Amino acid sequence: MSDSTTLDQTATGERADLLEVLAKQRHFLRFTTRDLTDEQAGQRTTAGELCLGGLIKHVTSVERGWVDFILEGPSAMPDFTSMTEEDFAKRADEFRMLPGETLAGVLKEYTEVARRTDELVVSLPDLNADHPLPAAPWFEPGVRWSARRVLLHIVAETAQHAGHADIIRESLDGAKSMG
Repeated sequence: MSDSTTLDQTATGERADLLEVLAKQRHFLRFTTRDLTDEQAGQRTTAGELCLGGLIKHVTSVERGWVDFILEGPSAMPDFTSMTEEDFAKRADEFRMLPGETLAGVLKEYTEVARRTDELVVSLPDLNADHPLPAAPWFEPGVRWSARRVLLHIVAETAQHAGHADIIRESLDGAKSMG
């Protein structure tokens, strides 16, 4: 897949599988933005608040945050239980294209974050290393996630948003990712 990061040839077994599945989901997400202008990438086409550029920004932010969690533990994540309205408003900005942002810039940042994740998958000494989840209303207190579980979450998050992006793109101009 020409638009995804190059899989490290040293990855084998489970790590190679994780990298391959993640690369495929990233490809589908990126593919929804092919041949679009910055204006189109920022356009809402459904009843929701989502746009293609915003979805890329969100997935970039989520992937970056979870990789930081693998490396640093829950201190790398926000304390969602004490977030203010201002914090949530700032977080909402990652779902839209802001003035001055370009699709090329958003995709470049996503590529950089993806490369960092891929390097971690190859180099992490133990996929079983775990941390307690950060405080959040949607996490059960005391639950721990291994690096493996976090990487599976990144795959699921990317796949879910690739599906959202496909609907948005089809609503924008009829283009489909598949079919």
